[in-house]
Amino acid sequence: MLPPIADRFVAGEDISSALDHTRALNDDGVGTIFNLLGEHYDDTADASDDTETYIDLVERISTTGLDACISVKPSQIGLDISDETFADNLSRIVDVAAERGVFVWVDMEDHTTVDATLDAVTDCAETYPEMGLCVQANMKRTPDDLRRLVQTPVTVRLVKGAYDPPSRIAYGEKADVNRAYRENLAYLFEHADHVAVGSHDPEMIEYAKELHEEHGTPFEVQMLMGVRGDEQRALAADGYESYQYVPFGGKWLSYFYRRVRERKENVLFAARALLS
Repeated sequence: MLPPIADRFVAGEDISSALDHTRALNDDGVGTIFNLLGEHYDDTADASDDTETYIDLVERISTTGLDACISVKPSQIGLDISDETFADNLSRIVDVAAERGVFVWVDMEDHTTVDATLDAVTDCAETYPEMGLCVQANMKRTPDDLRRLVQTPVTVRLVKGAYDPPSRIAYGEKADVNRAYRENLAYLFEHADHVAVGSHDPEMIEYAKELHEEHGTPFEVQMLMGVRGDEQRALAADGYESYQYVPFGGKWLSYFYRRVRERKENVLFAARALLS
């Protein structure tokens, strides 16, 4: 069982706990994007084990009737081993998802993984179009990637970018990243069939609403578990698609540590939890 200090950001250590969390979210109109914690495996057995857990999760989702899907990290299912290992394990997950009717998101990791991730996702989407890919606005290549992706069935989740790529290939200043995010978001609303706004930034969410009014393109807002939960429910209550990215699994400690370090209020939350 997770300690109370961590359960704000992580839904539990097993699938059953994650599904219980989803039932409560769904009651408030918020959907779930499950992510099994784990990344950067260099052992094929570890990558295969997490692949099997995702397959089990897909099957469990399909029997519950819950509004839930999955999101997979490439390095978790073999990208650090080889492009082929990643592509093969992703195909295994997608094959079952296609049978069960479960949407599959693929996260984007650091800049060295972009091409292999794009290729694997677009290949799988040719046979199962219910797929989505995270794309990072701070990368200077992103407009070209979006032009490629809008020609495919893949749905884009646009985020600002949590990694720190070299300045020659990415924007480092906050103002530049925000500008790029707005420009990329506008392009997606004009050219895509559906847009996922991966942001906690109120200004970007309001801009998405404006773009929806202008273009009529359906969109959803995706936020992390433990961050602006009231706003997630408020968006759902106002009739917007709202999804929470829900991590779970035994490898929760490093993820929790990253979340706490991100924002001052998270540090205060952790301190209060420890004191109590």
